[in-house]
Amino acid sequence: MAKVSFREHVLQAREDAIVASANRLLAEKGFDVMTVDEVAADVGIAKASLYKHFTSKEELAAAAMIRVLDRALAFIVTLDTTTRAGAIDQLKAVACWTMQVQLAGEMPSLPAQNSALRAALMTNKLYLDRLMEVSDKLGAWITAAQKAGHLNRKLPPEVALYTLFARACDPVLGLLKASGQHSDEDIIEMLLSTCFDGLSGPGGR
Repeated sequence: MAKVSFREHVLQAREDAIVASANRLLAEKGFDVMTVDEVAADVGIAKASLYKHFTSKEELAAAAMIRVLDRALAFIVTLDTTTRAGAIDQLKAVACWTMQVQLAGEMPSLPAQNSALRAALMTNKLYLDRLMEVSDKLGAWITAAQKAGHLNRKLPPEVALYTLFARACDPVLGLLKASGQHSDEDIIEMLLSTCFDGLSGPGGR
C-alpha cells in the first residue's frame, strides 16, 4: 500500500471539511441560496483554494450527495448483516433513517429542476454508481415485500422506490418540526404511517 504524504492528508482533510460545510449549508439554505463564497468562508479558506478541489457549486452539491449516499449504503449494509427483520421492516428502517438525517439538518436540499445541477449529477460516475447501489438494495427489499403482500403488488416497484427517496426531502418534516408541537420521534412515526399505510383508516380501505 502506497504511503500517503502529509500534504495529501492535509488536502483530504480540507476536502472533507469543504464537503461537510457544503452539506450543512445545502440542508440549511438549499442549493439556490447557498454560495461558494459562503462555503469557503465557513471552512476558513480562500475561494481560490476551494476551487482547487471543486470547480463549481454543482460539483460541490454532487460531492455532498455522494457523501449522503455513502452513509445510506453503510446503514443499509449494517441492516443487511446485523438484523433478520423482514423486507418491509428493512424498508421502514431506511425511511426512518432518511427522515432522521433530514431532521438533524444533514440532508442536502437540491432543486428538482435545475439543468446545470442535473447535468453535473448525471455525468458524475461516482454519484451514479452510489445511486444505483442504493436503488438496487432497496429494490430487492421492495420486490420481497411485494411478494410477501406487505406492499401493494399492483404498484410498479419503481413507484415504491421513488416514494422512499421522496421521504429524504419531504417538506412536511420541516413544517411539523417548525410548528414545535411534535417531537422528532412523533414526526417520524406519523410520516412512516402515511408512507406505508396511507391516509385512509380501516373503514376506508
